[in-house]
Amino acid sequence: MYSLGIDIGSRNTKIVIWDTQNKEIALEGYRSTEVKVIQAVEKLLEAAAQSLDLSRISRSCATGYGRKLYRAADKVLSEITCHAAGCHQLFPDCRTIVDIGGQDSKIIVLEAGGAVKDFVMNDKCAAGTGRFLEMTALKLDCELEELSLLAANATQKLNLNSTCVVFAESEIIGLLAEANPAEDIAKAVFESIAKRIYAQMAGLEIMPPAVFTGGVAKSPELKKYLAQLMQIELAVPFEPEITGALGAAILA
Repeated sequence: MYSLGIDIGSRNTKIVIWDTQNKEIALEGYRSTEVKVIQAVEKLLEAAAQSLDLSRISRSCATGYGRKLYRAADKVLSEITCHAAGCHQLFPDCRTIVDIGGQDSKIIVLEAGGAVKDFVMNDKCAAGTGRFLEMTALKLDCELEELSLLAANATQKLNLNSTCVVFAESEIIGLLAEANPAEDIAKAVFESIAKRIYAQMAGLEIMPPAVFTGGVAKSPELKKYLAQLMQIELAVPFEPEITGALGAAILA
């Protein structure tokens, strides 16, 4: 039998179908969250039906910012709870989770057995989220995936002083007007986000092993700068976007 986990995020919607007998992922996938949120879930399930017999799904759980919109779910749980369960499944010794998504960021500290001990969440400001990277890619006229490659080739250090995306955007425009290379600007943005996330951790008892999840975890340069500040090596799941959906499927 299977259980279904659905993570409806602000940018992407993710699903995981969990094999409850073999304790493994039977299928995972994600796509952009539609204007009509439920359409993204329906399209993912339609695609899943090509590979699996969905009638074998015995229960389901929804999480993410749009979790209450999917009323067909048997259970609804918070992102904190689901990310903790998903990361604990993939990394049983994990004690700290850094999750950076499209429009929020979360730092979660776990007990030795995987229970949530403490957490902080920023969903009010985009300066430490994927939205900041999307804005940067737009200003540098490149694809989002290219930012890490650019930053890796930076030759000088630039500083972004603004802690607000709106003001940081003005700073980036100014740096471009001064003919600063895109590589150096990309590096400055990654360093700025890393500092923002690290400051968010103040007051938490951060400890290794640590896991970096969320779509932004696909940026190796951000991982590097964040690990340097934390002085902890960061592990990244094989598909960092689906950890919340995985936790939802396990807890369904």
